[in-house]
Amino acid sequence: MTDAVAPDTLRPITHRRVLLVALPIVLSNATVPLLGAVDTYAVGQRGRAEPIGAVALGAIILTSVYWIFGFLRMGTAGMVAQAHGARNPAEVSALLTRALVISLTAGGTFIAGQALLIHAALGLAQGSAEVERLATEYLSVRIWGAPAAIAVYALTGWLVALERTRGVFLLQFIMNGTNIVLSLWFVLGLGWGVPGVAAATLIAELLGAAVGLWLCREAFATPAWRDWPAVFNRARLMEFGSVNRDIMIRSVLLPLCFATVTFQGTTLGDTTLAANQILIQFVYISAYALDGFAFAAEAMVGGAMGARQPSQLRRAALVTSFWALLVTLGVTLVYVIFGPAIEREMTTAVDVQDAALRFMPWAILAPLIGVPAFMLDGIFIGATRARDMRNMMILSAIGFGLTLLLAVPAYGNHGLWFALTIFFILRGITLGLRYPALEATAR
Repeated sequence: MTDAVAPDTLRPITHRRVLLVALPIVLSNATVPLLGAVDTYAVGQRGRAEPIGAVALGAIILTSVYWIFGFLRMGTAGMVAQAHGARNPAEVSALLTRALVISLTAGGTFIAGQALLIHAALGLAQGSAEVERLATEYLSVRIWGAPAAIAVYALTGWLVALERTRGVFLLQFIMNGTNIVLSLWFVLGLGWGVPGVAAATLIAELLGAAVGLWLCREAFATPAWRDWPAVFNRARLMEFGSVNRDIMIRSVLLPLCFATVTFQGTTLGDTTLAANQILIQFVYISAYALDGFAFAAEAMVGGAMGARQPSQLRRAALVTSFWALLVTLGVTLVYVIFGPAIEREMTTAVDVQDAALRFMPWAILAPLIGVPAFMLDGIFIGATRARDMRNMMILSAIGFGLTLLLAVPAYGNHGLWFALTIFFILRGITLGLRYPALEATAR
């Protein structure tokens, strides 16, 4: 990066500033799990577990594959925030171009290799023949949105780094709102079933990428975005690659652990698989609410790192985490009061309703236990401490895997949810132990 600016150039980190950055993300992210809930509701009205399980399986496969490139959001956010804090506008634009080139390349590769991808992914699952047949239909439609879906990560990261979260809200609102409306129309109105859910998501992802490019138009207003010698500068590429390599490893392991929950659910029967799909929406809703404050931490910690101000970094970590905990306590209270009623509305299958109610306490507690992990993720992303994120995720994933091996055979689905809870706890503890070293690098 260029030389840091004088300390007095950074804006003070106040509760108001944190809320202005975080709340648009909280509101926009609320539509993401709402989308999953609507998809589950739409196919759940048929009164069968198989369509719910197929959507769960297909969605987790693509979410996991795409999230491998989640480093484009996180790495772009951290590096752009630091470039912005160091007052380097040319690099701010060049970073977006680098991320978009990777997005298009990766998405095109997935489309070209879709047959192999679908075969390999379903081979890891042990669902019934009907669930796998329907999941194949879902994947065969939705895979065509891969370049757009991955590009949205990069575009979102760029906007977050510059604290333009109202733009992120607009992007997510348009994309997910379109998805929700089309999913209900295609499935309940036109009777397209599981492929209708996939078609709705495909159209929404293409629209989302287009809106994101428009929101980031400032990056393309100057020649810096296509200054190819600067974009592909060896030193910059090495730095970009080093940070994103470690974040990618972390990003592979995180959805892999969540996907394992779904895959393990297939071994416990279609009813349990469907119940877990409903309950995981509770976890996702809380996680996406927390993301708003984690995103705020990314931008503000990144700016403090770029300007070399450890006191600002600490302030950013404390204020964003305070609001994250407060919001999570509120969401948990809502779940305790209304959780059973919500899950009963998501499917008409009585056996699925009963199973979801039996395992609901795990889904209610998971977000509260996960607050430290979610917030430390945002702090470490903003500081681009990618190696620490990678190493601590590896340790946490090992702990998750060992718990899974011991708990599931003994306790079934309770053991599965216990392993996920242990995963959250380990992520918080391991990253927390590395925070003092992170703060020291800002000096």
